[in-house]
Amino acid sequence: MHQLEISDLITAVDPRSGLRLPVRRAEVIEQLRASGDGRAAGIVAGLPADQDGVLDPDAVDRLLISVHTELQRLSEELRIGERLVHVLGPLLAAVRATTRQSGPYCLVDVGCSLGYLVRWLAATNALGADVELIGVDLDASLVGEAERLARAEGLNCRFIHGNAFDMPKAATVYVSTGVLHHFRGAALAEFFQAQATSPAQAFCHFDIAATRLAPVGAWIYHRARMRHPLGRHDGFVSARRAHSDETLLRAADVPGIRPLLYEPRGTVNPFCTTLRPVIGVRPPLEEPLRRALGRAARRLVGPEYLAEAAR
Repeated sequence: MHQLEISDLITAVDPRSGLRLPVRRAEVIEQLRASGDGRAAGIVAGLPADQDGVLDPDAVDRLLISVHTELQRLSEELRIGERLVHVLGPLLAAVRATTRQSGPYCLVDVGCSLGYLVRWLAATNALGADVELIGVDLDASLVGEAERLARAEGLNCRFIHGNAFDMPKAATVYVSTGVLHHFRGAALAEFFQAQATSPAQAFCHFDIAATRLAPVGAWIYHRARMRHPLGRHDGFVSARRAHSDETLLRAADVPGIRPLLYEPRGTVNPFCTTLRPVIGVRPPLEEPLRRALGRAARRLVGPEYLAEAAR
């Protein structure tokens, strides 16, 4: 049975209206116990609730902002911004070379949380002045904190509370970090399908590499660096929920998109690889992307990699 992340259960939002829904503590505890995770159930039992057993939304917001602030440190230490630009730079170069659009190009960070990636890109101008940076999340409290941080840092970027695939302005490229493992089963394919049916030219989603060492590394790091038990628990579980290369390539193989995986399992050192991206491009972009990547294009594989790996 799949383990569940506490942070996925203690908040609920109507995906259409964006309105917050009440969450009953007893129901979350029951879900966690049913999944065989008594430790997580104990963590939730300690969260404040009203007399009807509904979790205190303000307390939940404060907790999640605190946990995500600590996760930002992880992004800094793993140099996620630089690793993303290593792929996003060539990807946007391919978009510029193959489209008639002269800019601005709209980059949308799906599930942006506190907006670390968008804020880092804005602070460094790593992708160029012709790229508009937008972070989107269904959690209003995280978006509010991202906006506050961006204002305090004087950054040219925006944050939106809502559905990233239901915005007035279409994205040119969708990105995310640490989001894919939250989607299970058919929901993962639907996530990629939503991007394929949009006007977007490409996507680049970084998530935990499903190596045998990933859960061990996640446990050690989160035990050492995360203060709250929720952060420690979810950090370890997220590594256990990481999707395999095969799952990602198959789910991203939707009409209109050429799915590609960068640094697949077996081609890199498992001691050094923590995150890697699944990339999707409109078919005319693949060759320009490979040219822009140069020698690094050797790390890029498509669905045919699955057949070769199975031999």
